[in-house]
Amino acid sequence: MIIQRIFKDTDATAVAALVKKTMLTTNIKDYTKEYLENDLKKLTALAFIERAKYFHCYVFSDSTAENKIVGVGSIGAYWGKKDESSLFNIFVLPEYQGQGIGRQIIQTLEQDIFFKRSKRIEIPASITGLKFYQKMGYSFKNGIDTIDDEGLYRLEKVRKEE
Repeated sequence: MIIQRIFKDTDATAVAALVKKTMLTTNIKDYTKEYLENDLKKLTALAFIERAKYFHCYVFSDSTAENKIVGVGSIGAYWGKKDESSLFNIFVLPEYQGQGIGRQIIQTLEQDIFFKRSKRIEIPASITGLKFYQKMGYSFKNGIDTIDDEGLYRLEKVRKEE
């Protein structure tokens, strides 16, 4: 069973290892090793601790495997705006992919206050994650369907007034 909870600083090393393993196993199909290793320099345990001060970061653990962290995802304000947010660092361990954990991460983030207060939510999406995010209702920002200079697609979801 997959259990979600808010990230704690003590999770940082496991989260950084999860991200590294996922990128070098799954994302390597779409990016060079050099690109990924450069990106990983910004995704250290310390960086996750710092980001958790500004974002709401959730971890997802497998209760049948000694609560091993198998997924992570974050949401925060888009450049400090109150009515726009961004999703960040959504990763699932390769051996757990295809089991609905990614969907659970998105659903959790979409229940967060950062999501609920926003009219627009953006995702800087990897080539690897593009189809998944589109299945979750995110579309190309401004209709631009090409990768940017960071090697990412810019996707968004515009929320209807409730």
